[in-house]
Amino acid sequence: MLHSTPHRRIAIASDHAGFDMKAALAITLRDAGHDVVDLGPHDTARVDYPDYGYELATAVADDRADVGIAICGSGIGISIAVNRNPAMRCALVSDALSARLARQHNDANVIALGARLIGIDMARDCVDMFLATPFEGGRHGDRVAKLSTPPHAKDPA
Repeated sequence: MLHSTPHRRIAIASDHAGFDMKAALAITLRDAGHDVVDLGPHDTARVDYPDYGYELATAVADDRADVGIAICGSGIGISIAVNRNPAMRCALVSDALSARLARQHNDANVIALGARLIGIDMARDCVDMFLATPFEGGRHGDRVAKLSTPPHAKDPA
């Protein structure tokens, strides 16, 4: 399934809606030789996606993982939670092209997937492309730098 990609430490987390997809992707990634840091949950009991999104963001920001994969029902909520950390560039992706562009143009260090919106085969394609695509740099570099250092709001007075 996965292209030949360099060994990575990959943090993965979900909510209850994304649990089955998370478990399947973790197996695929381990089988491809990656170290997987499974941040939970560890069953399908109801949980709150922000808790897992924050933990995933911290794991990547603290260098416990090189990149991350975040999963919830739509992918929207957990991506918002991950992106609360200024070191994160989490992109919600739904196909291989969006995963490629997230890495190539935005240097995404986390992707978010919607378990209720895409199937496991498409999720694997997204992860494969995310891991296989390098950041293009060039004209995108300055833009990406601005993502972690937004200008301060101007005084409205």
